Amino acid sequence: MNPSATRPRVIIVGSGFGGLFAARALAKADVDVRLIARTTHHLFQPLLYQVATGILTPGEIAPATREVLARQENVQVEMGDVTGIDLAGRTVTAVTLGVPRTYGYDHLIVAAGADQSWFGNDQFAEFAPGMKSVDDALELRGRIFGAFELAELAAASGHHDEAAALTTFVVVGAGPTGVEMAGQLAELSRRTLKNDFRHIDPRDAKIYLMDAADAVLGSFDESLRGKTQAALEKLGIDVLLGAKVVDVDARGIDYEDRDGERHRIEALTKVWAAGVAASPLARQLAEQVGLEVDRAGRIPALPDLTLPGHPEVYVVGDMVSLDGLPGVAQVAIQQARYAARKIRATLGGDQVTEPFSYFDKGNMATISRFRAIAEIGKLKVTGFPAWVLWLAVHLVYIIGFKSRVTTLLHWLVSFLGRGRSERNITEQQIFGRIAMNRVGNIPERAGRNVGWLADEADEDEPREAPAG
Repeated sequence: MNPSATRPRVIIVGSGFGGLFAARALAKADVDVRLIARTTHHLFQPLLYQVATGILTPGEIAPATREVLARQENVQVEMGDVTGIDLAGRTVTAVTLGVPRTYGYDHLIVAAGADQSWFGNDQFAEFAPGMKSVDDALELRGRIFGAFELAELAAASGHHDEAAALTTFVVVGAGPTGVEMAGQLAELSRRTLKNDFRHIDPRDAKIYLMDAADAVLGSFDESLRGKTQAALEKLGIDVLLGAKVVDVDARGIDYEDRDGERHRIEALTKVWAAGVAASPLARQLAEQVGLEVDRAGRIPALPDLTLPGHPEVYVVGDMVSLDGLPGVAQVAIQQARYAARKIRATLGGDQVTEPFSYFDKGNMATISRFRAIAEIGKLKVTGFPAWVLWLAVHLVYIIGFKSRVTTLLHWLVSFLGRGRSERNITEQQIFGRIAMNRVGNIPERAGRNVGWLADEADEDEPREAPAG
């Protein structure tokens, strides 16, 4: 990209659905776009659980952002963690390996998304990883397949109680992610691994799905919730509702039931699929314009997705609270396209006067192979037809022809057969991130050993980043 001295500068924060679709919507606009994100890929988050359970590779659901936008000459992609936005000065500060870099903008689209929330108990994360990143999925894959390997060793040595704890899995959160994860754990243990071990029978694995709410898939129609719970129980999954998690440690999980009675499940593998917290940037922006974030840390946007007094700034996706809209991909995509349309109109001296309006394309979730539910307007679909619909919709939203083809092939192998090609694990995958967290901020220290980055890290103030 060769930026023009006169063309408006658009900064997009985040490479999720909001950020990527905003950049693509500006493809033919006379602007210079800079997309800044913590990762170098666009993540199709709804399929992370399939990476964690060995069906898909990370590359199939996380194509490189640069590759996706390679043909778009007016966009530049940059890896960096945006830590500061100065609305008054119209600048964005991003940090890479501990080194801050500052950019000016004329228009800003903040699509920083949301992270996992442990509801104020962040210490749970070490023992119950979330499901929000490729790192999460790979760590969980190591823990899940590693649990069966360790259980085989324990059983061979006569430690059957230990083997039982190793083959007990707890999924916290009965929303779509939790339901899909629990269903795949059941498929994995009952079908894929059933003949692979000599001292344990993977079909004896215990799988718990728990939630403090009174129903699974609370955002769906009541009739679909009941059918989903029945399908999960038919798979052998223990569904615990009204169960509030009160403690998590390396060996298990403690919860309280509706009557306040405390229970414990001995399980080495726990998956946290409950709760989200908006990016800290939402609170930072809210403080600058005199707004209050909600309980999930989301910023209330104006009807046109801008902030009070700052028509040049748009907030989209999971970090935004507007009209009670859910934190799903379709909301982020439609908001991103709306923001890009407003920017394009501004360039031509026009205005988009109508507020953002969301078109609800429905909800769906898969339970196991050949079983899913879908809610599209008044239409309620279950079973195999819903599963086929789920497959089609997810293939459409996977970015890139190559990823669609390889994903379909992996699905054929896993759903029609029993195989899962992504079963390779290492101890480093399981424990590497835990070790990094305990050692400290390795990336920041590494940045001081990288030539020109080290020079910038020693400066008192961040240097204005180059225009190109």
